[in-house]
Amino acid sequence: MGGQNSAMQEPAITPELIASHGLNSEEYDMILEIIGREPSFTELGIFSAMWNEHCSYKSSKKWLRTLPTTGPQVICGPGENAGIVDIGDGDAVVFKMESHNHPSYIEPYQGAATGVGGILRDVFTMGARPIASMNSLSFGEPSHPKTRQLVNGVVEGIGGYGNCFGVPCVGGEVRFHPAYNGNCLVNAFAAGLAKTDSIFYSAASGVGMPVVYLGAKTGRDGVGGATMASAEFDDTIEEKRPTVQVGDPFTEKRLMEATLELMQTGAVISIQDMGAAGLTCSAVEMGDKGKLGIKLNLEDVPQREENMTAYEMMLSESQERMLMVLKPELEADARAVFEKWDLDFAIVGETIAEDRFLILHNGETKADLVLSKLASTAPEYDRPWVATPPAEPLTDADVPTIDPIDGLKALIASPNYGGKQWVYEQYDTTVMGDTSRRPGTGSGIVRVHGTEKSLAFTSDVTPRYVKANPVEGGKQAVAEAYRNLTAVGAKPLATTDNLNFGNPEKPEIMGQFVGALQGIGEAVAALDMPIVSGNVSLYNETDGQGILPTPTIGAVGLIAAGETPITGEARDGHIALLIGETLGHLGQSALLAEVFNREDGDAPTVDLEAEKRNGEFIRANRDLIKACTDLSDGGLALAAFELAEEAGVGVQIDASDTPTLFGEDQARYLVACNFDQAEGLMLAAGQAGVTLTTVGRFTGDSVKIGGSEAPLAELKEIFRSSFAASVA
Repeated sequence: MGGQNSAMQEPAITPELIASHGLNSEEYDMILEIIGREPSFTELGIFSAMWNEHCSYKSSKKWLRTLPTTGPQVICGPGENAGIVDIGDGDAVVFKMESHNHPSYIEPYQGAATGVGGILRDVFTMGARPIASMNSLSFGEPSHPKTRQLVNGVVEGIGGYGNCFGVPCVGGEVRFHPAYNGNCLVNAFAAGLAKTDSIFYSAASGVGMPVVYLGAKTGRDGVGGATMASAEFDDTIEEKRPTVQVGDPFTEKRLMEATLELMQTGAVISIQDMGAAGLTCSAVEMGDKGKLGIKLNLEDVPQREENMTAYEMMLSESQERMLMVLKPELEADARAVFEKWDLDFAIVGETIAEDRFLILHNGETKADLVLSKLASTAPEYDRPWVATPPAEPLTDADVPTIDPIDGLKALIASPNYGGKQWVYEQYDTTVMGDTSRRPGTGSGIVRVHGTEKSLAFTSDVTPRYVKANPVEGGKQAVAEAYRNLTAVGAKPLATTDNLNFGNPEKPEIMGQFVGALQGIGEAVAALDMPIVSGNVSLYNETDGQGILPTPTIGAVGLIAAGETPITGEARDGHIALLIGETLGHLGQSALLAEVFNREDGDAPTVDLEAEKRNGEFIRANRDLIKACTDLSDGGLALAAFELAEEAGVGVQIDASDTPTLFGEDQARYLVACNFDQAEGLMLAAGQAGVTLTTVGRFTGDSVKIGGSEAPLAELKEIFRSSFAASVA
């Protein structure tokens, strides 16, 4: 859209140009009312960047405000670069999840790589050193002609950036479904550690303070990226390739070290990552939060390409860049740090008292706008929505029967439930030396360096549930995150969300969003896991076909000093105990989806009281538990196999009926322990009012379920090869 227009060649503001910037006629009329004249080309670009869905949350703000975001553990909730939670002893964990869906579909390697880079900057911008990353990936069906290219490109991009930067990937998820054929999802999570008295925020303060550009030079890559990310795809997708940014992890590593060193000098008043909409969004957010104006001189912006226009510089999404407000008396100290790390340090403007966003280029005024109108008064829509109609429940006649081993084989032969080693073995999972539980075995765990504490990380959602019943599906995503943290002995602290949906202008899609947020809100309140950061990604549609509603929940838990994590393995002779009540819910189950190609029935009901009670029971009795996993997709059968496969020991499960073995009732855990410990757990369960049942034992070298049997080695081979065979 920008091209290389000089001042003399700026395009006329036409309805077509306005529409190409993602602005509708009502929004353009609002712009005319605000500024009282026709905008310049650069001003149109600035409004487009700040008012698109990706930056303004104009369709979701109303509902995001309903989410619980506070608690005694929360230092900083939504609104900053990342959320911050107190973990005691003057330490804080800083974390966020956000999407890079559209760029990753257009250019898988760079889209995924720059998604990792952006989320890492969100964390170290706050003064935290990143210690962990995760990713949640959703792709189309494996047989789709584009899926293999997307999977390989995205995984390589995540590994290529994260490995070079030097942060361990400790968890995540990968799913496949035809609904993602035209629109993959790449959700990236990062967490870092900071001291509670050394946290940095983005609100500018002080008039006449220098505004400083830090990091890499500005190029034309990513111009219009945020606007592209706020639109549906169609057959012009290849033309959008120039809107995808290009990342350099080695520059980002230097930028992090320089930024953290700079923060020690005392020179930083405020600091903001240049992410979506680049220089525009970062400058506006800093000014708006500080109730100040910003004046920029674009000829001072470090540029790596010739003849860049004001429009291009303001909308470029070149990577590895930051914007800072500086204490002027410490300019020399700050500049010396960045010169040492061979990075650009340029004063490109100043804070001003007036509520103005003034952009000058070579002495010409390219934009002169009321700054607060760009951010806080962006359009906000109360979009029409209709609740998702209740799903028809399954009747007994609808429930198929299957040989238990045949059912298990079908699940583990699917790339959805087979082992993901092919993915996470491409990621560095142990760099920095503090990873104590790697991907592939539930929540990842990272030690808090120099202490006896550890942090656990997980990412969860079951999109089938959310589509069938957004409220229960939203609850279940939070509940599963709670269980995954609990299963390793961590106390859940807080959550971040990545809300991926289709076109919010369709009432049924908006209804999915509203229902999911209702469920998420109920669950985080009941389980004391407030939402402290997040991201909304809408318009995930191609040719009118939307994705499954996918509100990904990233969650963090604490294993305090003196607490033992539950990270042991099942052993020959261990008893298999099931904690929680089994009703045999098969609606929207993995068994129906993978074995019978059916997605019918309702999502399972989530009893939040039972979730909390059973979770607290697990954590309180950790010393009696040798191994633990929560039950979710695939029910008891898949959970028992996964514990057996991880430990290399056979398992015998007594139940034989399909609902008991493959049902997906919530609030359940499978525990392995010796006989004496099992007796202790039974006694404790009776006192706590927790349902506990003996369901079998771990022994031998085969998997026996209800009279059906297969060698563990045979099942292990299916499990470990199915993913790569499908898409690698």
